[in-house]
Amino acid sequence: MEVAFGVLGPVVAWDHAGGAIALKGPRHRAVLARLIVARRRVVPVTRLVEDLWEDPPADAVGAVRTFVAALRRALEPQRPPRTPARLLVTEGPGYALHAEPGAVDAWRFEQVVAAAATEPPQHALARLEEALGWWRGPAYADFTEETWARAERSRLGELRLHAVERQAEARLALGLAGEAVPDLDAHVAEHPWREDAWRLLALALYRTGRQGDALAVLRRARTLLVEQLGVDPGPRLRRLEADILDHADHLDPASGPGGPAARVWAQAAAAYDRTVASGARARLESTVSLLRNLAVTGGGGLQAARQHRLAAITAAEERGDAELTARVIGAYDVPAIWTRVDDPQQAAWVVAAAERTLAALWPGAHPAAQARLLATIALESRGTRSARGPQAAQQAEQIARRLDDPALLSFALNGVFMQSFHRAGLAPHRDEVGAELVALSARNGLATWEVLGHLIRLQARSALADFPAADGHAAAADRLAERHELPLVGVFTQWYRALRLAATGGTLAAEVEAAYQDAAARINGAGMPGLERGLLPLALLSLRVRHAQPAQTDGYTDWGPYEPWARPLGLLAQDRRGEVTAALRQLPDPPRDLLFEALWCLAARAAIAVGDRKTMERAYTELTPAAAELAGAGSGLLTLGPVSKHLDDLATALRHPR
Repeated sequence: MEVAFGVLGPVVAWDHAGGAIALKGPRHRAVLARLIVARRRVVPVTRLVEDLWEDPPADAVGAVRTFVAALRRALEPQRPPRTPARLLVTEGPGYALHAEPGAVDAWRFEQVVAAAATEPPQHALARLEEALGWWRGPAYADFTEETWARAERSRLGELRLHAVERQAEARLALGLAGEAVPDLDAHVAEHPWREDAWRLLALALYRTGRQGDALAVLRRARTLLVEQLGVDPGPRLRRLEADILDHADHLDPASGPGGPAARVWAQAAAAYDRTVASGARARLESTVSLLRNLAVTGGGGLQAARQHRLAAITAAEERGDAELTARVIGAYDVPAIWTRVDDPQQAAWVVAAAERTLAALWPGAHPAAQARLLATIALESRGTRSARGPQAAQQAEQIARRLDDPALLSFALNGVFMQSFHRAGLAPHRDEVGAELVALSARNGLATWEVLGHLIRLQARSALADFPAADGHAAAADRLAERHELPLVGVFTQWYRALRLAATGGTLAAEVEAAYQDAAARINGAGMPGLERGLLPLALLSLRVRHAQPAQTDGYTDWGPYEPWARPLGLLAQDRRGEVTAALRQLPDPPRDLLFEALWCLAARAAIAVGDRKTMERAYTELTPAAAELAGAGSGLLTLGPVSKHLDDLATALRHPR
């Protein structure tokens, strides 16, 4: 069960469905809060006792252990008896909370504020607005008097004030000075000693045509600073006052970041709101067009686009207009490269809506609408083993080729790619799909599809051990991403470069591991949960397997969806061979996706070690078509080396001829 923690207000915990977890009494919450403050580090029991009581009772250590046991039951209710805790763990003299980086709202808040400093204003504004909404009150609100919480409360409070001011800066850069004024007015009233807040408020007022009010604000700031603190305003405030009096050109929003584009956006959006009726169908279609663009802007944008996409489809279906619903569903043609969906429940819902809409379209409906619905079904049903996905992909491709529509064909080819994992060894076929996408989109100015084509070819050439060609596709994808502001592309190219280090040798294992750690850090906040969970441990396990080292067995590694295939090797590393055999007997076939060959190779290593002939036979049969490929490298993320080496080892163990 995935658990999230909230400390931006009273301390709370939520389960995977967003429901509040009962944390019992204040001492239980205090233990949890103290461990969150420690940031995954161990807090000795003696320190917990000191922090919880001014005058500890005689049984304080036992009480702390009772609190911890109750918290473990609340946080991991499905953990089997006598199995080690994975979240609130015992280490050495105390306890540590091994929460993921994105599991604590305060940690996520820090990541967003740090990222916003380097992002374009429109991206920074969206992420800061969302992050500031996570605050439910002062940080650690129920522990205001505790010494151990004081420094963290102060630090987070200061970070929040900084975020409010950066939010205002982003609004000003985008020509939204009018929106910035009310929040800044309240901000300076509550925190009158923050000179940057006064500066931003005066600038916002000036840009809304209120020069007199801007100068009055600066005079008020000067009075407060001089009379209350005995200091003169800093150079930035003094310079702004002089610039306002001189009507300096650089104060014009068109001179700042965003410039004319920000002003045009604000004016056009205002005109749209005034002109287009709130219930008009055009609003739904325009909304989906915005969501399509939002989805490629970064993690916050991708998450928001997915959320609002469902609302748009629901609103369209409620109108009872199948053609409108088809356009709303089909307009979200966002390129997808990862074969595991981020939200299976949402994906199934979209597939069902697309199927309903297909059935409701009248017989003479435009075939392009049908093709877009079919391509959507192919994309959203990836990894489900359903026969409908490949069928929908083939139908969408046939219609798109018949219509000679490059954008539609690109969308359909994305579906073809997602449904090209019915067996191992299909990297050459995917390379052909990627090559057609690159050529087609380059001819027709379809930049996002051209990026997808390069990423598909990067994966395919990696599987075929053609790293010079893969390097070229990575570089091409990065160039396009920089030119067209597509930050998520860098997540995949950075992982590829870690894979290349691992696959080509000549690099110390520690350097490869560091490269993977850096790549994994970039996933946090990227808005792709289907990619991030368990991927770093799996990559590090692949390194260990290739260097003939035992699997990591720290007891709290989150393997995510890859746990069934990593577990046998973990048991083997602990010399629990009987349990290895039992785990292999229960092992399902790996999902038919980009890591299909890699997961079979993990199963093969464990089966060879314990002589599990049945699993070895299954692995040999499934892996044989990929004999010319590198196991897992088709993901563009990790590899367990040549499939042929694993086949040779299997053949030897099975006494098969090769």
